[in-house]
Amino acid sequence: MPAFTDQLNRKIELSSTPKRIISLVPSQTELLYDLGLRDEVVGITKFCIHPDEWFRSKVRVGGTKKIDFEKIKELQPDLIIGNKEENDQGLIEELMKLYPVWISDIYTLKDAYDMITRVGTLVGKQQEATFLKLQIESQFNQFIQSNVPSNKKTAYFIWNDPYMVAGANTFINEVLKLNGLENIFADKDSRYPEVSAEELKKLQPELILLSSEPYPFKQKHMDELQLICPSAKILLVDGELFSWYGSRLLKIPEYLKDLNRLIGE
Repeated sequence: MPAFTDQLNRKIELSSTPKRIISLVPSQTELLYDLGLRDEVVGITKFCIHPDEWFRSKVRVGGTKKIDFEKIKELQPDLIIGNKEENDQGLIEELMKLYPVWISDIYTLKDAYDMITRVGTLVGKQQEATFLKLQIESQFNQFIQSNVPSNKKTAYFIWNDPYMVAGANTFINEVLKLNGLENIFADKDSRYPEVSAEELKKLQPELILLSSEPYPFKQKHMDELQLICPSAKILLVDGELFSWYGSRLLKIPEYLKDLNRLIGE
């Protein structure tokens, strides 16, 4: 029986190449599609919105934190793919008692490359995964070489009421660093700390980025924060392109180029 190691260094044993896969992570669901899988993926979450044809046709087994064990049992998976941050630890541990569960653990671009190649090997798409990784590496290398870091003091918001931002040890923080921005909350102990209006006034970020997910920030939130930080440049950004670490990575370098043009205006 072939054995595979996940990103928590756990051994996963499979009797053969999996034919009934459940993905509990949106960015990894999209990756499985882009690696060429089709009928092999039998279950996804309600947040797995890409690709649209899977979102409309695949069985949804719940969210990333709450899952329907009966639906999973009915699907009889021979592999479940999850993520340490996105999925509830207790639920994942329950699933591990019944099924082979492979878990990713991603903080950096290097971690994402490693996940792509490991998942490719896991599902019998090693060649496709290697090619995809090389494409992504090439695009990021070109971007990094051509990008002039602004080092702007930046706050990246993920939630409203209370305000929550991306701190250190997050993939969002990695993308900010790759883009040459200084995350003013990278020194916080929490990965997604709550922050107050008073703290924002004190720190006075030069740039505030409001994400489209998990909280859908709008113009009214921009207006509220502009009153707190009148000198800051405030932009709405695509949360998927800051936090998804599968095949969507291909789109990030070009997106950051466009974003930097807006930041510079």
